[in-house]
Amino acid sequence: MRSLPELGKQVMVSARALTHTTERVAQRAGVAPFLPRLFADRFTYLGGIPIEEFRAQLAGCRSFDDARWAGHWEGFADEHLALADAALLRLDGPRAERLADPNATVDLRELGELLAPAVTILADRGTVADPAAVARFCAEHPEATDAAIALDELIKALVYEFVAAWPGWTPRRLRAYERSHRLCEVLTLALAPAMGVTIEVVRIPVGDGEQVRGMLVLPAGSATPAPAALVTTGLEGTIAELLIPMLTQRDSGIGLLVMEMPGTYSYRRPLSAASQQVYTKVIDFLAAEPRIDADRIGMVGFSFGGYWSTRMAAVDDRLKVAVSNGPLAHRSFGGRNSIGLPEIMVSTLAATTGARSSLELSGKLAKLSLAQHYRDITIPILVINGTHDTLAATQDSIDIAAHAPHGVLALYAGDDHCAMGHAPLWSELTTQFLREHLPASSPTVESEAKVTNR
Repeated sequence: MRSLPELGKQVMVSARALTHTTERVAQRAGVAPFLPRLFADRFTYLGGIPIEEFRAQLAGCRSFDDARWAGHWEGFADEHLALADAALLRLDGPRAERLADPNATVDLRELGELLAPAVTILADRGTVADPAAVARFCAEHPEATDAAIALDELIKALVYEFVAAWPGWTPRRLRAYERSHRLCEVLTLALAPAMGVTIEVVRIPVGDGEQVRGMLVLPAGSATPAPAALVTTGLEGTIAELLIPMLTQRDSGIGLLVMEMPGTYSYRRPLSAASQQVYTKVIDFLAAEPRIDADRIGMVGFSFGGYWSTRMAAVDDRLKVAVSNGPLAHRSFGGRNSIGLPEIMVSTLAATTGARSSLELSGKLAKLSLAQHYRDITIPILVINGTHDTLAATQDSIDIAAHAPHGVLALYAGDDHCAMGHAPLWSELTTQFLREHLPASSPTVESEAKVTNR
């Protein structure tokens, strides 16, 4: 139940969206009132940025205009690149700007060797990065101080470029997105050997000239094909946002292919029910990859990506398990759930779906309803959310788990969208659920005989 002050604020935000006056008010009062409630948490968790520091930076942002918004946040990215550059210079390493430039070449082996002494700063960052972790690491490992500083500052630069890119579609934002993505690729590829995994960039043709750009993570040195999970972002999410936190579970024995949701950032075609074919093609890729066991493939989706993990669980029998975190499914697409949706999110949804008006957007979203698919989900599905989701209808999560024959619900009291306040808990729960239903190896006939003889 929404409180009266909360409802009043949501009505105000919707009124500004309907009258297209959000920008006018933001120039006077700042952008913060017109952003999702979890906006600051989302980026500080990934970057290990003190929340008060980020909120102060947010208070100084007074426009959603492409150049002004992106310029504001890129300024902070540049500050962190400068700090990384100074540390890299002391290590006799490459310039930080070169690492962020999508068109520059980088010696990944050299970079990996320079940063490997501090690899834990990336590999063990987790779902909620601790702002004090680097200081502790440097106190314990003074010989790796420059490597730790360089790595952490590069990650922070990546995060601020991500903020600058949010929520995509305009030219300056897309430039920031490419720089953020580039830093993610460079750092994870360079440090994969030190993390004991294999990481590759994959490009999967999905028809109509489109490609899925993903990051494939596999256990290093496995003698047998590994189980794997397709992991997808939601609206305006990025690969880095999911890949970096999931590295802490790298010893699970489960491979990952992390991709961004169709209709966002690097995709040209609008999102629709037909985007199901994009995920089908990606599952085709996983099933044909010799290092992956085609009989042990699962899927994990976050937010709008949870819609797709739920949908694919119902329609693709190659999936053996699914996890949907904060999914939109049916009620989330109704008019009631749109109250309080900021204009920037409405315009992003319209761009994502190709809608030219609010009425057309409502129609396109209604066609995405999954209500008729719930009982078709015959595989185990774990549904995660908070009880007070402010972006999607919590009831969608309840309905999926209640109607899917093997649904399991993890609902965190008092938490918001995707249960971000309990991220460390559901991160481990997700891995446990995948491992339970995608066992690390299948026993051979010989081993089964030995067990029987006991």
